[in-house]
Amino acid sequence: MDLQLQQSTLKSGEKITISGSKSESNRLLILQQIFPEINIKNLSDSDDSVHLEHALTTSDETVDIGHAGTAMRFLTGFFSAQKGKTKIVKGSERMHNRPIEILVDALRDLGADITYLEKDGYPPIKIVGKELTKDSVSINGNVSSQYISSLMLTAPSLTNGLEINLVGKITSIPYINMTLSLLHQIGVEASFNGSVIKVEAKKSVDKQNVMVEADWSSASYPYSLVALSEVNTTVELSIYKKESLQGDSCLADIYKHFGVETIFGENTITLTKTKEHNPETLVLDLKNAPDIAQTIAVTCFGLGIACDLSGLHTLKIKETDRLEALKAELSKLGATISVTNETLHLQKASSITENVSIATYNDHRMAMAFAPLSLKTTINILHAEVVTKSYRNFWKDFQKVGIQQSETK
Repeated sequence: MDLQLQQSTLKSGEKITISGSKSESNRLLILQQIFPEINIKNLSDSDDSVHLEHALTTSDETVDIGHAGTAMRFLTGFFSAQKGKTKIVKGSERMHNRPIEILVDALRDLGADITYLEKDGYPPIKIVGKELTKDSVSINGNVSSQYISSLMLTAPSLTNGLEINLVGKITSIPYINMTLSLLHQIGVEASFNGSVIKVEAKKSVDKQNVMVEADWSSASYPYSLVALSEVNTTVELSIYKKESLQGDSCLADIYKHFGVETIFGENTITLTKTKEHNPETLVLDLKNAPDIAQTIAVTCFGLGIACDLSGLHTLKIKETDRLEALKAELSKLGATISVTNETLHLQKASSITENVSIATYNDHRMAMAFAPLSLKTTINILHAEVVTKSYRNFWKDFQKVGIQQSETK
């Protein structure tokens, strides 16, 4: 399905309820398998969470997780410690080109039985679950935090718990802290001091309900809409809290650069464009929140602001090479942009090319990051259905706030 988004004006004062955080939900789904005493409220309805939940509950030996990178990494750890169970985990063609060797090597060091079925270092993989008794492992700290979180989530089910030694520079610390906080919340003893993470073994936890906060990554798109709107435009989002576990909650501070203020209510946030406060050049290190880089880059382009974004090395191995994809699609719109393996440099733009078709590369964040530009120009989003990977009601919510849409294919 392709969508044409006609140049529109944002309706002020609308309210949007966003599904539970994909990051929190996927961690809790793994923990729920280890500790069935957990009951999850406001679970994400994203494709990634649906795939993960099915993979965890099906009796089939082969599970297909599609494009869900988080599911691939978390399942690799979880299944490795399920003694007596054999699982083959596969995904989309892109998933079979996303590396998993660093995590597999760490699990093998613990004694896991994992075999590559096609290309060494990449899915699909065959996992024969074993009792893992070794209680210490080392892994590079600058890799995807999902590798580290996979080990942390698996650790309570191991015979002797686990000590994880992070080697070198540590990136995406908020996501590690999210996993740590969720372990604490359900009653698992765990610590993160310096470069050492320790998670104790545990057989059961108290029966409990766990409420998932709405997804902050998904909130980035309403933030972009408000930033690109007129002064005094507002949108209310729920369910959010001021003390969030999610690293992407830094949006509230970042979007102040664009004149957007965030007011926290009881389980809500209200976004208001208070002023035209646009820096000449926005300089940000996004190593702790790389998933919002696409939204920020497109917001800057739409407002005619230059930006220098760094800390983006993990974007090379996402659903697509997000840096090259941003360069290609922003260039179509008239941007002057350059990228390296971990940075993006966007020059100030004075105009936007009209009626451009944006390729989405099987990447939900490409579709959603570019959609707010419909406040500035008519734009076509190819394969718009890709948004269901993380935000099932995205187009309905955009229509609710006034973004005019028509299906073209």
